Amino acid sequence: MISLARYSALLGQPALRSAIAASVLGRLPIGITGLAILMLAQDTTGSFGTGGAVAASYVGGLAVVAPLLGRLIDRYGPRVTLLCCAFAFPSALAGLVAALSEPAPMWLACTLAGAAGACFPPITVCMRTFFKQRLHEQTLLATAYSLESVLIELIFILGPVLVAVFVALASPAAAVLFAAACGCAGTLLFQRSQALRHWRIEARGRASLFGPLAEPGFVPLLAVIVCYASAFGLVEIGTMAYATEAGGPAFAGILLGVMSIGSAAGGLVYGSRSWRLPLARQFPLMLGLMGLGVAPLALLSPSWAFGLWCLAAGVAMAPALIMQSMLVAGNSRPEYSTEAFTWSSTGLLAGVGLGLTLGGGLLEHSKSSAVFAAAALLSVAAGLLALLLVRTR
Repeated sequence: MISLARYSALLGQPALRSAIAASVLGRLPIGITGLAILMLAQDTTGSFGTGGAVAASYVGGLAVVAPLLGRLIDRYGPRVTLLCCAFAFPSALAGLVAALSEPAPMWLACTLAGAAGACFPPITVCMRTFFKQRLHEQTLLATAYSLESVLIELIFILGPVLVAVFVALASPAAAVLFAAACGCAGTLLFQRSQALRHWRIEARGRASLFGPLAEPGFVPLLAVIVCYASAFGLVEIGTMAYATEAGGPAFAGILLGVMSIGSAAGGLVYGSRSWRLPLARQFPLMLGLMGLGVAPLALLSPSWAFGLWCLAAGVAMAPALIMQSMLVAGNSRPEYSTEAFTWSSTGLLAGVGLGLTLGGGLLEHSKSSAVFAAAALLSVAAGLLALLLVRTR
């Protein structure tokens, strides 16, 4: 059962409550931009291959540049970086819309999409670092990261709905421009939040070119993140394939939304209670449970049964992400906090991309059931890897 006492204690702190509220608008593009870019490029070029390449460039820019932005924030604070991103992100998206309004070279569209990803305002990692600085009690920190995961899940549910509305009433270009406006306005609003007023630039110890990557246990944690994030990518493409096999490709959005609801519920429960097992043991256990939750999707063929089980399959996903944030916070020195969170985000994005690629290859020779089976196996493998490699300091 969900206990709301800890969430009340967390949101009872005005600085935390206002920072969370201020961050919502600026993070709404998380659930909008990638899908909107994919649909815009596909709509204007008539090619899913081109659309996928442009969307992949956006994700690639986000993954590659994020650790650099994290390092800048750790060293100089977030204000200048966020201010630059507040204007560079919408400018790159507006340029992409303009480039795709007429036949444009592939390299230009991919470059502009990559630039938009590179300039995406790093509000989420700023929030996670702020929580680490502000909350010294582990139980409240877990609750804060739980609330974060639920917020992201809600954004992933709301984002595709907004894209669908814009496409139905206007065009994919309108969805991209809406994401650009939210990114700009939301980042400027976040600039005035309590998170930045109370931000602390940590004193730097011995300098290291590799930052948090030089910390004992951090690279093994990244390896586990990439492994289980690949299962996320497999589940996503497997769900799309199942919906197509069932004769309703649009049904995939509903199924993924149901899975996100289960994930959000799991995150709320996890963050509301204390758990006896140490974090380094909770993590592999939750990854194993995630694999067990996904495995039945390979066996269920009726749509109603598949849809119902999606709710259960998502339950372990948000808790795994919460534990990941806790382990990243615990395995990085304070002066590398933001960069560490950006590396974990890069690991997640890389893993999802690998999962999508692997799933696409499997679907060339098999059906969605094989993809879900592979996702379950990868989740369990990630759990075993975490059991062997992941430690808390």
